[in-house]
Amino acid sequence: LDGFRDKVQLYNFMAKDNVPFHSVVFPCSLLGTEDDYTLVSHLIATEYLNYEDGKFSKSRGVGVFGDMAKDTGIPADIWRFYLLFVRPESQDSAFSWNDLMLKNNSELLNNLGNFVNRAGSFVCKFFGGCVPDMELNQDDKRLLAHITLELRQYNQLLEKVRIRDALRCILSISRHGNQYLQVNEPWKRIKGSDADRKRAGTVIGVAVNIAALLSVMVQPYMPNVSTVIQRQLCIPADCNVVTNDFVCTLPAGHQIGTVTPLFQKLESEQVENLRKRFGGGQKKNVAVAEKEVKVLQEEVAKQGNYVRQLKAQNAEKKLIDAAASKLTELQKQLCSVEGKNPAPQAPKGKVKK
Repeated sequence: LDGFRDKVQLYNFMAKDNVPFHSVVFPCSLLGTEDDYTLVSHLIATEYLNYEDGKFSKSRGVGVFGDMAKDTGIPADIWRFYLLFVRPESQDSAFSWNDLMLKNNSELLNNLGNFVNRAGSFVCKFFGGCVPDMELNQDDKRLLAHITLELRQYNQLLEKVRIRDALRCILSISRHGNQYLQVNEPWKRIKGSDADRKRAGTVIGVAVNIAALLSVMVQPYMPNVSTVIQRQLCIPADCNVVTNDFVCTLPAGHQIGTVTPLFQKLESEQVENLRKRFGGGQKKNVAVAEKEVKVLQEEVAKQGNYVRQLKAQNAEKKLIDAAASKLTELQKQLCSVEGKNPAPQAPKGKVKK
């Protein structure tokens, strides 16, 4: 144990108001015992995280807390991402519902999620789910060098426990990937000459390998999203390691799985309902809200049974449609009261490709 203790580096994470005790008082107490305690070697303190234009307050019901976040309908990984994106590492920062929606829709949905989905979808659509052969040219090698720089910066920032800044390296790499696809337009090249098709294969092969790298880099921030990407791309377990240089870990011929979108859009109405719900005074109104939810749940169940009865009786289509429309409206009202996003309706008929 003695040899092991010498190798331990103890990291402490805390808010700035706890620094005097944990940096001076407590270590001095440990030294005063004259026992061989492990002393803190890295003390990481954050500034304050505020709520909108004010402060979090449980007593006044202002702000969303851990036990409430799970009931918002927003996945845990989105909370992890946003709270680390605005982590007050060097100065106070603020949680904002509008900013949460903006970061989800722009950075996650349109940037990271869009790139990973495009890369995997192109492999499935154009190459039967197999990673194509890659013949790198100077532009490709330049891109790999840019990504290697971002990867090394990511590693260095995490070593310094600059968690927020390291997250931006991930988003920068996915932006590089999106730009790479836009410039090379593999969806057009695949319809051209043999040289164009070969170029399309290289671009798509490089892109899906960048997606594989991103799946490893996002793991500390969004573990569930990381798992989904790795499952979709069938990434081997031994590739789940962060290195200091970007190399293509998915070789030509590697078979990937089914690719589906990683993120959902947050709508303004949903976010506005959540802002009102957690804007203060919700504690005294919680009984009223719970009663309203219960009433709507009963109405939804009753209307659902009515729709099923009409279908079982082979009633007129007009009656069934009217009853189903009322059921949908009740479901929307229930989601609104609960602060959740209504589930998207399945498209009717055939989807155009």
